[in-house]
Amino acid sequence: MDEDPRTAPPAVVFVHGLRTSSAIWARQVRHVRDAGHPAVAVDLPAHGSRHGERFSLGRAFEVIDEAVASFDGRRVALVGLSLGGYTSLGWAARHAAAGAPAPLSGVVAVGCSSDPRGKPVALFRDVARITVAGSTAVGRHVRRAGGRWRTLATGRSLAAGSDAGEFGGTPSSTATSPGWDVVTDALTQLAGRSSVADLRATRAPVWLVNGSRDRMRLDEARHLAAAERGALVVVPGAGHDVNTDAPDAFNRVLDRALRDFSRAAR
Repeated sequence: MDEDPRTAPPAVVFVHGLRTSSAIWARQVRHVRDAGHPAVAVDLPAHGSRHGERFSLGRAFEVIDEAVASFDGRRVALVGLSLGGYTSLGWAARHAAAGAPAPLSGVVAVGCSSDPRGKPVALFRDVARITVAGSTAVGRHVRRAGGRWRTLATGRSLAAGSDAGEFGGTPSSTATSPGWDVVTDALTQLAGRSSVADLRATRAPVWLVNGSRDRMRLDEARHLAAAERGALVVVPGAGHDVNTDAPDAFNRVLDRALRDFSRAAR
């Protein structure tokens, strides 16, 4: 007898961060599939298999729409890191506002507990904009400034000669890593939004997951208070990239969240 897609264990859609790709979720995709959850990791516009597109939140929402639709009515959990977390919260809020029942089981929002309307995101956006527009020498100078800002924000320094990936992310390989123009596109769009407002609008359970060393946790108390059904987990010793810094601990948190989402659906 076939499973009822409305009551079956939720499928999982993983959404990566800025200047990375779906590849960062390989370990988590295997883990949840082994636990009985269908899963897919998407590439956002301007990243990975969609590197030829320009980033916009509208197109990012369409990418998630397509992934959710691929599960044929099965309830879906979104797991997003940083840019992917903000995008997932925005998608959840949009569907709640539409008034139509969305097949959303819950959201695991990772490394996105600092409201984009705040100064850190605007600062890094401006750093990226100058880097895109400036000369090679100016670009090197601003990358160093961006590296210092990243160290301040996340507690992690850049390796010598490396380029900043996300504002706290691990970049893709040099051959496929998007340039700084995608940073300005993404952060310009984020700077006009509020993740706290998106949380208030979301009707599904939301788990906020942060690394203890991630200094982008500036507003985690506000985010938790804004969630209608929220939980907060801080992973000891992890930085911004929790799923790669502490993959075993992160997978245990993911298991707990998916069980919680299944209970809430029932």
